[in-house]
Parts: sequence; structure tokens; C-alpha cells
Amino acid sequence: MEPVEITEDGLLLRPWRAADADAVHRACQDPDIQRWTSVPRPYRPEHAQKFVADRARQWELGTGAPFAVCDAATGELLGACGLNTIDRHHELSEIGYWTAPWARGQGVAVHAVRTLARWSFEQLKMRRLLWGALVGNHASRLVALRAGFQIEGRLRAADPEHGSHEWFGSLLPGDVPAPGEVGPAGPGTLAARRAGVFGRGQPTLFATAGPHELSLRPLEEYDLDTIVATCRDPETLRWTTVPEGYQRTDAEDFLTFVRGTWAAGTSANFVIADPADRYAGSIDLRLSATDPLLADVGFMTAPHARGRGYQPAALAAVCAWGFTTLGLARVEWRANVGNVASRRVAEKAGFTFEGTARKALLHRGARVDAWMGALLAEDLA
Repeated sequence: MEPVEITEDGLLLRPWRAADADAVHRACQDPDIQRWTSVPRPYRPEHAQKFVADRARQWELGTGAPFAVCDAATGELLGACGLNTIDRHHELSEIGYWTAPWARGQGVAVHAVRTLARWSFEQLKMRRLLWGALVGNHASRLVALRAGFQIEGRLRAADPEHGSHEWFGSLLPGDVPAPGEVGPAGPGTLAARRAGVFGRGQPTLFATAGPHELSLRPLEEYDLDTIVATCRDPETLRWTTVPEGYQRTDAEDFLTFVRGTWAAGTSANFVIADPADRYAGSIDLRLSATDPLLADVGFMTAPHARGRGYQPAALAAVCAWGFTTLGLARVEWRANVGNVASRRVAEKAGFTFEGTARKALLHRGARVDAWMGALLAEDLA
């Protein structure tokens, strides 16, 4: 396949050159590139030299179409974007990209991906382009969305080295936004807003319960023994679905789970830490998979912290964060009928009781009725 150059939106996409190795080496020292791609660590000059040489061979063999992304006016290297494989039988390819740290925040990757996609469909007659990224790589996901990709799901254990899950999606010829078009997930959209939240570490929030200042922080390994004790408590077992005979391994699995849901952008679990930073309870804010403005909450309180007003104060703070930071419109609460303590917490936090739903919850093998309530963004205003 003959190498080509493409100029669009102030970018020049061209084949790699031996002279690019120094800039590639510099770019690949970046922690994010090392975290989210398969580049060798540590990344040495010889790795960059091999990188550019291998990409030249892909053109010769027709197995890929790798481009250096450069500033069309100055020629400065800004990133990489290319077709990693070309399947002529199925008329599809997988796209890959990264942006040099000195070029981020300028839309380089979005414009490069759109340019490459149009060329792939028009010149190579590709029928479909594929995209994949490790779950948690919200920057790559946002680029894919802005380029028109439809995110179609998640692959399990996609990374053999780390056992990580991977998002995947596809792009068809009619999906690519026209040059200059903002397209989906543009700046200020809910998708962009949440990518900015979940693409960073989980924040610590604060709440006040009487004279006590509480911190609402991510779950840590040193909390696990207290979680085990909480989940063995008769009241916790009575009203929640935590496993009976709760063990340290269950708590370790829970820690892995909540870190994974934050990375995926589907849920935020906050530990309620007392003034001594001791675990006093936890709250899950779970985003709806079907309604982007809806979430529901689940919470439990450690036995030693009950009756102190910690949970209502913390719940109100977490919901306020959900409304202001995640753009939620409604947060729902449900509890087994008879769980008076949970209902009191919800109502003290501002939730309005909305009724009883028959057989709404599965509780230890049986369908049970549930009390239901909700908190709206305007309720806190």
C-alpha cells in the first residue's frame, strides 16, 4: 500500500520518519501514555527507533496505515493515529491513537481520528472501524465518542497482563461528523462532564453532623476489617443482601468492585469517615444504565456509629455532589418495608417518601415489598 499524506483541520497526517524517534521517545515518557497503552516501561530511545521503523513496514506490507499527527504549519509532532490492522476480507480495521503531552487540550486526537476515519471509508472502502480502550481510560473514550463511535459494550479480561476489562465500540461511514461539526459528547455535554470526573481520582467530600466533621472518601484497605464487622452485624444482615458469614475475602472483593465501578464511571462508593478517620459507614451512588440523569443510593452504617446523625448528613452531601458535579436530576432510595432506620436516614437527608412498591426487591431468595422515595435537585436548592 502506498503511503499517503492527509491535511485537514490544521493537522498533517503523514507516514512516520526515522527523525521522529526523538519526539516519540519524549512523548512516551508521559505517565498517561505508559498507563493506558502497551508501550514498554521504561521507554528507551531504542524503543522509539523500533516504533517508527515498524510503522514504515506496515505500509509496505499493507497490514496497517499508521500516521504521525503533526501541526500542518510547523511540522511539530503532536501525536499518533493509525489503523493498527487492516482486514480486507471483512473490510474493517481497528484504530489507535495517542496525543503527546505538549499537545493535549486542543482537540488533536478528535480531529485526527475523524480525518483518518473519513480517509479509511472513502479511500480504503472500509465498512467498519473498531475502537477499544481499557476501562477507566475516559480520555480515549471521550475522543471516540466525539469522533462518532458508538460504545457497544465491555470485554472481560481483555488485558492478559492485568486481567482488565476493555470498552469497545465501532464507527460506520455515516457516523463521522463533518469537518467543523461539534458532534456528540462535545465540550459542556454530560458525557464530557462525567469523563472529567471519573477520569480523575475519586474526590473526598465533607459533611457536618452536629459537632462532628466527617470526610467522605474512597474505600481503603485499612477499612476492610471494620466492614467485615459491620457486615456480620445482625441488623446489616437483616436489611441488606451482603453475604452471610461475611469474610475478609468478601471485603477485598468489594474493594476491587468499587474501584472498578469508579473507573467505569457507573458508581461512586464513599466511606463515611469519622473525625479519627475510622470507618463509620458507606454510601453507594449508582448511576442508571438507561437514564443518564437518574441514580439510586444504597447505604449502611457501622454499629458503633449508629444514632449519631452521620448517615443523613453524609447522604445529603453525596447527593448534592451528584446533582452539582454529575448533573443528576433525581436520586432514588429503596428499602425493605419495615426498615425504619433506613427510612429515617433518607427522610432526614431530604428524600420524599413516594409509596410502597409490591415485590420490588429480591431479598435472600424471596421477593419483598419496598418503600420508595426520591430526592430531586431542586429539593436541595
